Amino acid sequence: MRDLKTNEGKEPGGGRVCGLRPSGRVGIILLLTGILLMGATRASAGINAGDVFPPLAAADLAGGSPPETAGKIVLVDFWASWCAPCKASFPAYARLYSEFAARGIVIVAVSVDESPASYEAFVKRMVPPFPVALDKSQKLVRAVQVPTMPTSYLVDRTGHVRYVHQGFHGAATEQALRKEIEALLSAKEP
Repeated sequence: MRDLKTNEGKEPGGGRVCGLRPSGRVGIILLLTGILLMGATRASAGINAGDVFPPLAAADLAGGSPPETAGKIVLVDFWASWCAPCKASFPAYARLYSEFAARGIVIVAVSVDESPASYEAFVKRMVPPFPVALDKSQKLVRAVQVPTMPTSYLVDRTGHVRYVHQGFHGAATEQALRKEIEALLSAKEP
């Protein structure tokens, strides 16, 4: 039985956890909550639906010239060679490209890998039918403030982001993209 006056029977430290009194624990919890909220605010402060997507041509991407995107619907996917969902997304993007390229959609997959060798090995293994590029200077990924890998941005003919997909969730993401692409292709041109 614990004696509240003498601390007898209590854990060493007089009710402290990790050497902190209860009031200290509350302070730590508030500090950690603040840090998490700042991270969430930062992640959502990037390019969102309705924003103009930065021009690919100005991004200093390695891997050849970016395709012509003016007046076209563009799916820009940010990926990394170490990202398992990124690997799963490439076959889906290949199917979408096969289905919609003749109707004017452009798909560009932008790697955020720091190692050109990792980027090249991934591209060699996946053999995508759509253009890929390496953002070796991280210029575009910083401008967009990509929140997670992979993240894709579906951009309309005017250069505005219409849809953002964080992560890749298999058939659900592919189906959502297909529906969104169809809607954008059916929309009147500006």
